Order: sequence, then structure tokens, then C-alpha cells
Amino acid sequence: MSQISSFQIDNYLPFMRDVVRCEQSLHELNLMWRIIESSAKMNCPVEAKSILPTMAATRDGFNRLEKELVLSLVQEKVATVFNEIGTKAKYVIDILVRNLYERTADVGFLATDRELCSFVAGVGGSVEDIRLRLRAYRSKYTVYDEIMLLDVHGNVLVQINQETPIEGSLDPLIHETIASDDYVETYRHTDLRPNKDKALIYSKRMLHPDTGAVIGILCLCFNFVEEMAGIFQSHRDPSLRSVMLLLDQNQQVIETSDPRWIPVGAVVPVNHDAQSGLMIYGGREYLVATFKANGYQGYMGPEGWQGQVMTPVDIAFTGQETSALKSLDAKVARGLLSHAQSFCPPLYEVMTAASTIRRVVWNGQVMTVGQTGELFKLKTILDQISETGTRSNELFAQSINDLYETVLASRLQDSEFMSHLLVDLLDRNLYERSDDCRWWAVTPELRVALASGKVDVASVSRITEILNYINQLYTVYTRIFVYDKQGIIIASTNAVDENGSIIGTTIDEVTLNEVLSLRNEQQYYVSPFEPSSIYQDNPTYIYHAAIMSPDGVDVVGGIGIVFDATPEFNAMLLGGIAENQSIKAFYVDRQAKIISSTDPSRPVGSTLDIDPDLLRLPNGKSASRIVIRDGHYCILGCSVSNGYREFKVTDGYKEDVIAVVYDAFGEVRNHFSSGNDSASIIQSDSTQSSDPEFATFFVDETLFALEAEIVLEALSASEISSVSIGSRSERVGVIAVQHEGKGQNYVWVYDLSYLLSGVPSVVDSNSQVIVIMCGQHKIGLLVGALHSVAQFNKTQISMTPLANDKRGNLIKWIIKANEGNLFIQCVDVDFLLRMLTNPFDPVKQQ
Repeated sequence: MSQISSFQIDNYLPFMRDVVRCEQSLHELNLMWRIIESSAKMNCPVEAKSILPTMAATRDGFNRLEKELVLSLVQEKVATVFNEIGTKAKYVIDILVRNLYERTADVGFLATDRELCSFVAGVGGSVEDIRLRLRAYRSKYTVYDEIMLLDVHGNVLVQINQETPIEGSLDPLIHETIASDDYVETYRHTDLRPNKDKALIYSKRMLHPDTGAVIGILCLCFNFVEEMAGIFQSHRDPSLRSVMLLLDQNQQVIETSDPRWIPVGAVVPVNHDAQSGLMIYGGREYLVATFKANGYQGYMGPEGWQGQVMTPVDIAFTGQETSALKSLDAKVARGLLSHAQSFCPPLYEVMTAASTIRRVVWNGQVMTVGQTGELFKLKTILDQISETGTRSNELFAQSINDLYETVLASRLQDSEFMSHLLVDLLDRNLYERSDDCRWWAVTPELRVALASGKVDVASVSRITEILNYINQLYTVYTRIFVYDKQGIIIASTNAVDENGSIIGTTIDEVTLNEVLSLRNEQQYYVSPFEPSSIYQDNPTYIYHAAIMSPDGVDVVGGIGIVFDATPEFNAMLLGGIAENQSIKAFYVDRQAKIISSTDPSRPVGSTLDIDPDLLRLPNGKSASRIVIRDGHYCILGCSVSNGYREFKVTDGYKEDVIAVVYDAFGEVRNHFSSGNDSASIIQSDSTQSSDPEFATFFVDETLFALEAEIVLEALSASEISSVSIGSRSERVGVIAVQHEGKGQNYVWVYDLSYLLSGVPSVVDSNSQVIVIMCGQHKIGLLVGALHSVAQFNKTQISMTPLANDKRGNLIKWIIKANEGNLFIQCVDVDFLLRMLTNPFDPVKQQ
């Protein structure tokens, strides 16, 4: 999606009530800072001279943050909608193209069927026999609603649907098909389907079985309306806030998920380039996403077809209330947020801007510490600065939280969409496999040969020839083999491998018994997903169907087709995740056993470490959550298979597969630069203006304090310059500070976390350097987020147990704030100076 301009924001804001409320709050605080600044200028201009630049910087920062935050909130909300409708628009066309690719294979294979060709040539078969054969085909490949055989003049020789008889056709597809070596794909109104406005037909010319002359045409009529309804039903927005469309090259609607909303035949605007602007249709503004097909196995689908999803802007952002953060462990939430720069740069920029304003306000409070005399006139102004600063921090925290929630909810939703697509692709693909094995099992020559009880060399040769022809067309199988009633394999494609020939070997007893128990040609059996010697000892599904005697009474053998699971499943996973390197995808069973994997460290056959509750999700359901995996924060999405058409639904086959995706966002962090701001708001208990003031800040989620009178200012940790002088671990570099208006001076920066615990700080956008006067020296202390500057009653301050130790201690006092519910540790600067001037490791000297 393209970036939203400031002009476009005004188009979206009226439909985002939560963002409008945030904007109003920011505007009110901005106005408050302006009032404070104006009051200082009017009432005590001389006394306020030192802090006016800070107040001006705060106001300017607020102006920038107000714009950046609102822009980021709008951008993320719009991006969430575009991601959702874009994903679904892409699925509409890609799923359809994969389905139609299978139809091109079907028509090419069936047009060479010897019985059908003999009938069209007039050398064998009756109309009723051929109709039964075509109906048998349709009973397996249920995506077709009509199958016809025509002669070269367009006369209909036989059709499966006798309720709407067609005598003949003058459609141009007759001549086009006869003249083509390849299949012909036709979508329009045709006299072959007079009761339909438009029909999707796959036609292929048929050749004489003996002479090779063109004798007629096979037409497979795809049940297009039903198929599109299934796609729309599976992938539509449950809240019905959007409409899914299939368009032609002229932007005209071919199929729609809601004809009462946008009907078939309507011409709609398209958005191929993911432009963030709104588009108008029928007097209503829409967000629109349009995708052309990526293609599948070189097949691009009907020319110009494209998937599109449209959602009206007035309802696009309703129903987006989410609770991703509420269900997330607070430590995980903070750890993931520390990686915002990588997974959501706008969120990181807002966090950085808010941190900058906090620092400006904190510095303003530090500058006025201990002011007396005439400067005491600033007391009211300073109180307002402190109060407004607290309100600002609360608003920053809430606004960042809202933006964070939006981003996480969007990513969680994306993961569910992706896993849903993956499991849908699998079910649709394996549906075709169940069709293939059953249809090939009714090949007349196989039935006759096996019914004889003794298959001679000539019959084996002919069977092998048939199987090889099939396997050349259907390359998703590594082997297709036929076995007799005793389970002995008599013919196979690719019969010989490094383990020898499989001819003469016997299929396992369980499979043989299952096949022999099949009672009709509609039934089939699939072996469990496990290693097989027929598939080079790798795990796969092998589809079996019984070969019945010509009279259909007895089982005389069986056919097995070995699905090339390793590359085919892997291709599905890679296609579904668009080969995104940060995402790992899996197919697993209900026991978490891996069926396919894009993660080399978790191969097929191993067990995926996943919450058992997710393995118990009902069929067709999806879930998502944030987890820790391999030391990284990850978003997990998973969906359980729900079958396709009759496959795994009404055909008796049960094999649940779960698609799982992991999207990694950064390494787990156990140390943070800030704690829980809301839990550490200081309630001022001071009653005397002479009470000591302390500047507070975080180090690894713990609140610390320094005597405010020794604090000069805080600077961003991003300004630290690394130097190679010295080798002390706690010394992290130097930072430039202003030297009494005479230009810059550099001071050493020491890592307070390392000095306290021996654990180096994790530097992020919250990290700060506090510059203090330590004896006669200025030094910088690397800390986490800044907190506040507050006065405390002397009764709230007590010595630590080790404070009187002769060696001293870095933490000398404890402040019991908020009626003893909040403890703040105070750093002893004198001891700190001795540590830093000690030639030995200061941490070990404590």
C-alpha cells in the first residue's frame, strides 16, 4: 500500500472515532503547553528565561508528534484494511487459477479416452453406455455440471444432462477447437448452455483411435457459479463489511459474493498498485484492492481475469476492536515492542518522538530544581509543567499502546489468513488425487485384464503403456501401479529405482484388506502419511481404488497412485507464504507430526512443539497468538482443514491437517530500558518546599533516583560515540554536552546497569544518558527511560541495610513513595565516583 498523504488523512479521519479522540487529546495538551509558555512570558519573563527554550522545544515537539501520531494511526488502520482485502483479492484469483489448471489437464486426458474416441468415430459403444461412462466421470470430478461429445459439425452425440437436451451447436468454439492441437478455454454465452448467461467450457478435439483423424470434440462444462460461491463462502469477511469480486479485463464483474450489493455485469474501479486513495462506485467511497493471477505451472487463467475486494470507507474501520495486548504477557509485549523498528517503523518513530518530548519535559523540571527567591515566582508555572508532563506521558503511553494494538492485531489476522489459504490449497489439491485414482480404476482394459485371473505378458505391456501415458500427463505422481487381488504388483510406472523393481512385490496387508473391502467405484482408500518403500522410504499419501470386474460385482485388483508429497507440499507452503524468508510454514497432523516444512531444523516426521489446544481446534477454524520460538518472538497462525466439496466431508475419508505459520520479529529480550509507567506514577507526599528533590529513571524495569541538584541534563543515548581508549566494560563511550555556552565538551558515559549488576544495558529508543556533576567532574550515566522529577518528604527516605558498610554501597537510600507501595533506589554518587576511579573492576569491588 502506498503511503497516505496529509491530504488523504482528512478523508479517513471522520470514520476513525478512536483516532479523532486521540487527536483531540493531543491538541488539548498542545494548547496547554502554549498557555503555560505564554503565562511564563507574561508573568515572570526574567525568571522564566532559562526554561523558555525548553518549553518552546516541548511545544514544537508536540506539534510534530501530533501530526506523526495521527498519521501513523491512520496509516496502520488503513494498512490493516488493505492487507485484509488485498490478501482476499489475491486468494480469489489464485485459488481459481489453480482449480482451472486442473481442468486443462482433465480435458486433455479425457479427450484421448479410447472408449469415448471409438464412440465418436462410430466404431464402438452405445449412447447409453457412453452416457454412463461420462456420468461415472462426473460422479468423481464433481466440478463439472455437463459433459458433451460432439461431431465435427457441432452435432451433440451424447450429453450427461438429459433434462436440457441440446441437438447441436453453431458456436465458433467448434471450429476453433477442431483447428487447435491444444485445449480451448471459452467463457461467454453459448448455445451449448442456453439456460446460462455465460458458461466456462474446456474443449478438446478427439482423434480416431486407429487413423488419428479429427472426429469430434469433448466439452467439459465447469460449474463456475458453484465454485466461485464456495471460494467466496470460505474466504469472505464474517462481518460482511466487504464484497469479493471476480473481474474480466474490462473491469466488469464476472462473479460477486453479494449480487444485491454489486451485481454481475457492473463495471467497477480497480486498484492494482495498492494506492491508498478512495474510489467511488455507486456514489459511495470504497477502499479497493485488485490482483491479477500469479499463474500456476505456467497457466495464467482466462485472459485478463482478476480478483478484487471492495469495502466502503464508512464501515471499513468498524468492528476493529481487538484485545491482542490484553491476552499477552506484559514482559513479552515489552520485548516485542522493543523490536518495533524492524516490524513497524511508524510505531518506532512515534515512540522515539514521545521519548524526545519526555526528555525535554524532564530536563525542564531538572533546570528548576531548588529555585528560590525571585525565581520562586515560577512555582505555579513549574507545577503546571509537572502536571502537564504527567498527562503527556499518560497520553503517549496510551497512544503508543493503541498503535501497537493495531499493528499486532493486523499481523495476527494476516497469519490466520495465510494458514487458512495453505490448508485450503492442500484440501483442494488432494481432492483431485482422490478423483484421479477412482477414475483410472474404471479403465476398461484394466478391468478386463485383471478379471481374467491370469494376466499375460501382452496384457502387462498394455497396462504399463496406459499407466505411462497417464503419468506423463499427471506429473504430481512418482508412480502409478496396478496390483491383482492378492496384492501383487503386476505393472507400474518408474518400476525400477535404487531399491530394485517393485514388479512382483506385494502391497501391505492392511492396504490390501481395505481395498478389497471397497464396494463400489466411488470409494477409495488412502494410506496413512508414513514412509513407504514405494516412495524411496519417504513419507507420503498413496491413493488406492478397487478395480472391479466388468460387471461391477467383484473386486479383481487395485490401482495405487503415489503422490509426490515432498516437493508438492513444499511448493504449496512456499507459494502460500510468497517465499517470505522470515516466515516458516508447516503442515502437521492432530498429533503435531510434521507432514511438510519450510524449516530445515524441523524436518518431515518430527514433532512440532505447539500448544495442544491448537491441535484440538474444530475443522475449518483458525487461531493466532504470539509465542516464543527458537529464542525469537513470533506470531503464530494456524487453521484446520475442512475438506473441499465432498472430499473429507461426505466421502468417508477423515484425515485432518493443520497449517501452521510462524513469523519471527526479533530475539527475545529479558532486559528492558523502561518499566511499567502506569504502575510507577509518583503521588507527591511532600509538604515542605525544602524537601529534597530527586530525578527518577528506569534501569532494566527498576526505578532508580539521583539527587536532582547534581543532575545537569538528559541526552538521547543515540548520541553516544564509541571510542577505543580504555578497556573498562562499564565505559561505553563519550557524549557531547554544552559547556557554559562556550561550545561542546565531551564527557565519559558509563553503563549504570553494568555497574549495578554486571549486565550490559539494552540500548533502544527509550535509552538516555543522564549527565551529572560527580565531584569536580561531569560524567554521563547510560540508563533506560526517564521517569520524573519529584519532591519527597524526608520521612519517606531511609538508609539501606548496607549503607553504613565501610566499603560503602552504590545504593545508599530507599524512597518509599505512594504510601510505601512504590520503592525507589537512590544512587550514591560519592561511592559511584570511587568506583569509577578505582583501577580494578568496579563491580567486583562492591
